[in-house]
Amino acid sequence: MMAATLLLRRDKKTTAAHLKADLNRTDNSSAVRQLQELLDAVLNPEKPAADTEALDWCKCLIAGGDGFDEFCKTVRSYDNATLCGLVWTANFVAYRCRTCGISPCMSLCAECFNNGDHTGHDFNMFRSQAGGACDCGDSNVMRETGFCRRHRLRTGENVPSIPRDLLLMSEMVLPRFILCIIQYLRDGYIEPDTSTERDLQKVLQQLEPQISFLEELTKMGGAMRTVLTKILTNQQSFKELSMGQEENLYAKKNYDKYLSALKNSGLVTVEEKAQGAAADVTVGAEGGAGAMVLLGTTAPGSPDESSKEEDQDAGQSVGQRKRVKLSSSTKDPSIIESLKHKCFLEELLFWTIKYEFPQKMVTFLLNMLPDQDYKITFTKTFVQHYAFIMKTLMKSHESDTMSNRIVHISVQLFSNEELARHVTEECQLLDIMVTVLLYMMESCLIKSELQDEENSRHVVVNCSEALLKNNTYWPLVSDFINILSHQSVAKKFLEDHSLLMLWMSFVSFFQGMNLNKRELNEHVEFESQTYYAAFAAELEACAQPMWGLLTHCKVKETQEYTKTVVRYCLETLQIWFDAIGFVDEPAPNQVTFHLPLHRYYAMFLSKAIKCQGLDLDSLLPDQEMLMKIMVHPLQIQACLSEIHSNMWVRNGLQIKGQAMTYVQSHFCNSMIDPDIYLLQVCASRLDPDYFISSVFERFKVVDLLTMASQHQNAVLDSEQERPMLEGALTFLVILTSLRIHLGMTDDEILRSEMVSQLCMNDRTHSALLDLIPENPNPKSGIVPGSCSFEEMLSAVADFKAPVFEPGGSMQQGMYTPKAEVWEKEFDPIMVVLRTVYRRDVQSAMDRYSAFLKQSSIHTGNPWPPYKERTPLHPCYKGLIKLLHCKTLHIVIFTLLYKIWMDHQNMSEHVLCMVLYLIELGLDNQVQDNKEDEEPCIEEHCHDSWFPGTNLLSNLHHVINFVRVRVPETAPEVKREAPPSTSTEASSYGQNLREAQVFSLVAERRRKFQEIINRSNTEATQVVRPKSSSTRWVPPGTPPQLVTEILEIRESMLSLLIKLHQKLSSKQNSLSASWLEDMDMSRHAHGDGITAIERILTKAATRSCQIKRSIQDICGKVCPPVPPKKNSPTDKKTMDKEERRQRARERQQKLLAEFASRQKSFMETAMDVESPDTEAAMDLGASEVMESEVLYDCVICGQSGPSTEDRPTGLVVLLQASSVLGHRCKNTEAKKLPTSDEEHIYPADTCGVAHDVRLTLMQRFFKDSSCLQSVSIGWDGGVYVQTCGHTLHIDCHKSYMESLRNDQVLQGFSVDKGEFTCPLCRQFANSVLPCRPGRGTEAGAWHTPTNKKMCVLVKEVEDLQEKLGLFPTQSNLSKEMELVIKDIKNTTQKKYMDYGKNPGSPDNDFLFMYSVARTNLELELVHRGGNLCSGGASASAKRSCLNQLFHVLAMHMRLYSIDSAYNPWTKLTQITQSKDADSFDEERPEVPMLFRDVPSLLIIFVLTMPQPLRKEHFTCVVKMLYNLQFTQALAALSTKFSPEERQAWSTSGVLKKNAANAEKSFEVLLSHVISELSKDKSVYKVNTEETSMLSSSVWSPQSIEFSLQQFCLPFLRLSCLLQHHLYGDNLTGCLEEEEFSSLAVCLGLLPSAPQPSNTVHSASCLEWAVSAFDLLTQWGAEVTGLSQMQAEQSLSLLVQDPQWAAPRLLQLPDNYNIIFQYYHRKACTACKKVPKDPALCLVCGAFVCLKGVCCKQQGICECVLHSQHCGAATGIFLLINASVIIIIRGHRFCLWGSVYLDAHGEEDRDLRRGKPLFLCEERYRVLEQQWVSHTFDHINKRWGPHYNGL
Repeated sequence: MMAATLLLRRDKKTTAAHLKADLNRTDNSSAVRQLQELLDAVLNPEKPAADTEALDWCKCLIAGGDGFDEFCKTVRSYDNATLCGLVWTANFVAYRCRTCGISPCMSLCAECFNNGDHTGHDFNMFRSQAGGACDCGDSNVMRETGFCRRHRLRTGENVPSIPRDLLLMSEMVLPRFILCIIQYLRDGYIEPDTSTERDLQKVLQQLEPQISFLEELTKMGGAMRTVLTKILTNQQSFKELSMGQEENLYAKKNYDKYLSALKNSGLVTVEEKAQGAAADVTVGAEGGAGAMVLLGTTAPGSPDESSKEEDQDAGQSVGQRKRVKLSSSTKDPSIIESLKHKCFLEELLFWTIKYEFPQKMVTFLLNMLPDQDYKITFTKTFVQHYAFIMKTLMKSHESDTMSNRIVHISVQLFSNEELARHVTEECQLLDIMVTVLLYMMESCLIKSELQDEENSRHVVVNCSEALLKNNTYWPLVSDFINILSHQSVAKKFLEDHSLLMLWMSFVSFFQGMNLNKRELNEHVEFESQTYYAAFAAELEACAQPMWGLLTHCKVKETQEYTKTVVRYCLETLQIWFDAIGFVDEPAPNQVTFHLPLHRYYAMFLSKAIKCQGLDLDSLLPDQEMLMKIMVHPLQIQACLSEIHSNMWVRNGLQIKGQAMTYVQSHFCNSMIDPDIYLLQVCASRLDPDYFISSVFERFKVVDLLTMASQHQNAVLDSEQERPMLEGALTFLVILTSLRIHLGMTDDEILRSEMVSQLCMNDRTHSALLDLIPENPNPKSGIVPGSCSFEEMLSAVADFKAPVFEPGGSMQQGMYTPKAEVWEKEFDPIMVVLRTVYRRDVQSAMDRYSAFLKQSSIHTGNPWPPYKERTPLHPCYKGLIKLLHCKTLHIVIFTLLYKIWMDHQNMSEHVLCMVLYLIELGLDNQVQDNKEDEEPCIEEHCHDSWFPGTNLLSNLHHVINFVRVRVPETAPEVKREAPPSTSTEASSYGQNLREAQVFSLVAERRRKFQEIINRSNTEATQVVRPKSSSTRWVPPGTPPQLVTEILEIRESMLSLLIKLHQKLSSKQNSLSASWLEDMDMSRHAHGDGITAIERILTKAATRSCQIKRSIQDICGKVCPPVPPKKNSPTDKKTMDKEERRQRARERQQKLLAEFASRQKSFMETAMDVESPDTEAAMDLGASEVMESEVLYDCVICGQSGPSTEDRPTGLVVLLQASSVLGHRCKNTEAKKLPTSDEEHIYPADTCGVAHDVRLTLMQRFFKDSSCLQSVSIGWDGGVYVQTCGHTLHIDCHKSYMESLRNDQVLQGFSVDKGEFTCPLCRQFANSVLPCRPGRGTEAGAWHTPTNKKMCVLVKEVEDLQEKLGLFPTQSNLSKEMELVIKDIKNTTQKKYMDYGKNPGSPDNDFLFMYSVARTNLELELVHRGGNLCSGGASASAKRSCLNQLFHVLAMHMRLYSIDSAYNPWTKLTQITQSKDADSFDEERPEVPMLFRDVPSLLIIFVLTMPQPLRKEHFTCVVKMLYNLQFTQALAALSTKFSPEERQAWSTSGVLKKNAANAEKSFEVLLSHVISELSKDKSVYKVNTEETSMLSSSVWSPQSIEFSLQQFCLPFLRLSCLLQHHLYGDNLTGCLEEEEFSSLAVCLGLLPSAPQPSNTVHSASCLEWAVSAFDLLTQWGAEVTGLSQMQAEQSLSLLVQDPQWAAPRLLQLPDNYNIIFQYYHRKACTACKKVPKDPALCLVCGAFVCLKGVCCKQQGICECVLHSQHCGAATGIFLLINASVIIIIRGHRFCLWGSVYLDAHGEEDRDLRRGKPLFLCEERYRVLEQQWVSHTFDHINKRWGPHYNGL
């Protein structure tokens, strides 16, 4: 020990180096001892685990004196692994490629996937649910072609072998380290039944660093893993270390803890074993029948139930319902006994399980898997602990998490066929799995109440137990399915008979679970939702293993397997029938949807016939067993019909849920399909009369099948009779026409499934994949013949690309059936079978009739078309006998008669199905009818309706009299039966007066007796129940039925012909010769008339006798006696359709009328303020005729002018907008960065440029002047838009009150003033008052006076001097103030206060005129950025600018401009320069050349008294144009090189004295250059730069062009303003002519110029005073600035008013590029990878959606960013969901996705993970909605976000 303490004091590194050197000597015993002592001291488990000292020592020792990181690098260089093996946990994004995968569970990490070549493969990205590991490099699981570059090269093979001394220390230190961890785990473990549940977590947290260290070691590569494997699997060192030395007390105690933990790890606890041994009994003779046989022992002992269950039901036959005891005779005792551990690995796994699979441990164990030796040992260890895992899982409170972790491990082990086979052979894996599953289910068995409740001996699982409700069993079942997918393992299973028997007993636990009993009196109080659990359990625990086994029974060689399974199914079924005490009648009012034994039997039968060529009869039981087997599936079919007939309503909605789930696409081929197939098999082998009568009896419609017009039904209410009868007939049609298991190939099945789904509705590709039942090869999700899915789809359907509807709702790419599919393949029967909702059948029929109308095949209301069937497989020919049996024919005859006579409860659907059955019979003739028929006739002749069983011969057989039982009240009772004297009656022999009697029930009983007697001679032992013919009569009501004889004298043929007349409602609708004139082609589609004609034609072509009969009947048919109406309510059903049709037409007409009225109303409402209309009114010269504008109020409907007292207002939406601010100079959109190298620079946007400009001005100039020299509102400007409807403001107030009181408000907040327009429902939040009087100042501008320019200039000046009068206080002025307040509240404070002192009048003034500017600029953007299109654009029709100007003008008139500073004077006069000294203390005004000309225009217009005369407006524009032109010259001159400047300057001077010098740009240019060169010349700055830039020489043309471009924005704005103020029309023009066209429009040019001479921008100038003086004055303002640097004044001078249209970012074509870069990118604010990352599509910012990390003042980052970037409008792409959300103020909505897959579908949340590509159209629509501010109107689903996004 001394040595150790000395070593401990020394430096770790030197100690380690020293020890390593010593150990490398040949004689190293002392070093070994030293090391062991050191380790004893360091790794002392009595120290707290959190102490990291030990870990540091280990790291140093292992590295042997080097740094640990270098050591890691060195070891890694010897890595010889060829597998990737990267382990991931839940939520990791991985890939699966079905093209490369051998196992369906194959998965790849993103790196390996991207480095492999998977182009054109069927792959998808997925989010791991349970975690997984990368399979790259493992050829057992995937094809080598799919390996990535790194693992394809087998890099491991040429790695040098590792030097021995490198890992020497590891081999010595690690065993002790692992032991230490294990000792901590032993110490910390407490059985969880005490209250210290969370202590386990604590222990694990303390061990975190140690386990992470192990994990680090595994990542060092193959060399280190080999060392670890050796240590973990070495049995010797485990023996030595595990128990601890004798003298060490701690170790001993520690070991005892471990032993006690082991004690109950077996499947059977120690105490149970003692009990069981005592109670072992030899197997009695009764073993086979009653109790379940389990590996040769019955189970009288009752393990584990001794206490708790004994009390409750000690009385009930104890032996039967006890647990199945797994006695010691099981093949492999190891699963029963407690566990014994032989190495560290085993004990580590044991604790991993005990601690419920901590994530770190799982990752460590999985990280080791690339080591082959480890893999095999670990798999065996896992299997050995399997039972223990199950026990722990069942006790766990976190079973979900634990399940995921278990599967995370097991899927890595069992997906590998080699490995699975190995453990199956060596460790009895299959035995263990089945036994463990059985044992698990036994914990929740209850007695079955099916059939004979008292004496039932059958037990079923209880679906309300947590085990089933929470799917706790799924990890085990999923493992089982996984190993059954390997052929070698499945074969072992199928060969092992005792295992099969065990499995069957497991399946029978689910047989009859979740029994429903029909509630007859009260509605059930509590609707249990256990049915989810039941359906999931049957699908996962029974059906999926069954499909797994079936995949291996595909060929002849596997016949034996199928035979065995079928034999065991039948045996188990027999045991089940006995256990529930079933004889021959199902118990009434009960149904269970779960018959897995029946379905196993059915599916193996089907496979045997279809793929293995076995003979059906060799696999079928005797008739009696078949009759039993048929009962329960038939019961389900009848109950489906009852449920849809509302007979189970008192059981609540859940029963409907069950009926739907039973046929739903994921369940149907494991549920309803096998059931129907089994019934088809039974029908083909049982007596057809028995079968048919059973069907009608099960459907409870026997009493309805009478010729009498009235009857009593003891079991159904009359409103349920019709749907039940329809149900029974539909079922028979399905039964006789469905061919899914009776001869269709897989491709045909796929095709018909696809067609039926597409006929119901157009479908997206993914919906179709989902709706078509898989051939559930476990987990594979592969559709039958999956390669042909796409080919089949393109064969039956057309792709409709995703389009946009004008409403903005986004379509997905859809598939729609081709025309020939509707014509030839639409199969209503398949549709009925596959619809979950009844409405889908109707939808299919509507689509079908729409197709027929469109292709003008049939215009009426078509009937479901009849479809030819694929031929039956020879084995099932017996099914046709159903269609050719007397019972069915009697039913058909009766129903035809009842429909013809209009009895109650008949319907078109009944007739349709009856005709379908007749047609099926005609199409499917029984081949060998001759021999069969003869004895038949002899035998039954006395009571038989028909001579034989063949439909053809029975069709024309006439029935004369029928004896019926009718209530006394029936109309038939009144008349006597007539004596038969008519001639045609006598020809039918002596059988005439024997009227036919028919009782289905009696018929069925007789048949049943016959079958029984035939099949078993000892039938005497079978107790038969009393004849149930009395059962139909409710007790206590004596039937007042009397027997009457009806004269019928009809055959089926004659009834068909009479029905034809009835349907076509004209007599003699078929002439005697019609058969000759028929063409068959038009018969395929049509209504009932067509159907009858088709049947008659078919019958006639098959038999000459029928042809003759038809001609006879048609020849002499007499009009039918109008049948007596039984009651006034019983109207003709056939008229009902017509009445419906008429009602529908009436409704259409009303709707159309309403729509047109609304439309005209909308139009008038819109036109009110549309300036075009008034512009057209010629009001003559007088201004007196100011007719007032009338407005319609959409609330009270009155029409009238807007007055001071009762103002009218426009419905408007005010919103803040930064769209203008996001414009750039470049027309190309900015690219979204998808790598670290790319960036977006926001500095070049319009908003930033204007901010910089204003800030610069405010540094040097007077604030009030600055605030009139620019506009704000580029970012956060207020945009006003209207729907064009008006309302009285007082009406609006009451409307808002009513909204406030109405509590069911969606999507908007009334308190914030939001509402929807009462007429068009458009979203709005304010009302803009309309000014009384004329809409536009017509008179004012119709009288242009020819005043001189100087006069006008003076008049304008005088107008500006007029002070604004404060308006009188009226309602109107109040409203105007309110609206101004609304406008201010729309945007944020920071977008309004730009002045030095916020809230000053100057600031307000700036904000007001900027609102006008923003709205004008936005309208320009909406018009495409120019006015070439002319006309009142769509927006103008709904423009509210006129009203807005008036409101703003009224407000701005309150601020007068100090005349001393009025810019007008500087524009039009030469001012005397004041004395310089008086201005020293104050900053100068902004020079005219720096001012923004459009801002000045708006200021002038809004501050002059309204209405403004047009001539004054033109005058203002002209003066301002001079300034704008001068600015253009100045800006241009700065771009010249000094030489060019000199040249232009001199050339201009020469022309100065010419006549039109003031209108020549050369002269003016030279003047500007000379002025700006004075004093502090602006040109001094960038002589070097310009000479570099302009290599091109400026020609007069290029100068002219650039001057025009500079002035255009001003002209466009002026023109728009003029258009809104005066209603001028905007004339359209070509882009080249825009300048001249606008100049003419504004009156700058006299009239349209001739195309030949080009317009010069200078020719539009008109100066009020000498141009040169003005220019000198303006230039002096710039050059005379003492404070400013030349660069700064230059930057203010060179303003470029041109901006490109606003664009969203340009996105990459492939979504994966975005996803891969951003889903792992860290947030810039919180430096973490966000859980929900999002991207702003306007500026590219990367933000955390909903992230608490980036919250500020309770507002999450997306909302914050939307306020900052878009003034409360944000467009975000959610990276993990591929969808876009829009945030608008306090609301948000999901917009949809702009990325679609190859089939034009969105993939929200990336659930399918298919590659997605940018849909340009959608992105354009998004951009367009953003630019036009229409998110609020187009997207409907808005909700509040409460700042939480």
